[in-house]
Amino acid sequence: MSRPEKNYNLMEDIAWKIKNNKLYEQALTHTSYAHEKGLNNTHNERLEFLGDAVLELIISDYLYYTYPDTPEGKLTKLRADLVCEASLARLAFELNLAKYIRLGKGEMAGGGFTRPSILADAVEALIGALYLDHGLEECRNYVLEIYQPVFHDLQEGVLCRDFKTLLQEFSQARFSVTPVYRITGESGPDHDKEFEAEVILAKRPIGLGRGRSKKEAEQASAKDAWNKLTP
Repeated sequence: MSRPEKNYNLMEDIAWKIKNNKLYEQALTHTSYAHEKGLNNTHNERLEFLGDAVLELIISDYLYYTYPDTPEGKLTKLRADLVCEASLARLAFELNLAKYIRLGKGEMAGGGFTRPSILADAVEALIGALYLDHGLEECRNYVLEIYQPVFHDLQEGVLCRDFKTLLQEFSQARFSVTPVYRITGESGPDHDKEFEAEVILAKRPIGLGRGRSKKEAEQASAKDAWNKLTP
């Protein structure tokens, strides 16, 4: 995948107020681009390191006050789900972040704009930039705002398990195709059936899964495909 170089302004598109534009430019600069252009340390790895810590604090604080009766072990699991690569990649897709990230030619040719690890790292780097630019309280407000769809999934009990949505966003961005699901088998008595599903991309089976319902089997096949496509 390739794209023309454009002077996109992410902050204007999503209505974030900024003080230091250079911070956000650095947050969206991958190491491959920096090394290719001889920009030394002006890539996003240090901001990613900072953003990871800031995000963990913000999410921990949110969970602590939102779920006052939830024990520590459960809060730890919820936090892990909220800050996992899949959740961060989903935020990147919703922010349309791919068109803003600066990648080297090799990463660009390899479809790096749709690679979940690169997208997730860019989200963390942006949070690091927000923290340095605005301080913790305003950064918290921005982060909680963009996290609303993820919080909704948390309340619905589907957080980090909606691999069908993740796979669809990923496959449309990288391959310009929509996944197709097919139930390929079922077994067991009526009261205890198990279904088998496969997901197909570009007429090729890419993932298999089993579940106690057809929807569960499709989710399992989407997860299998996601894991294969995003190592």
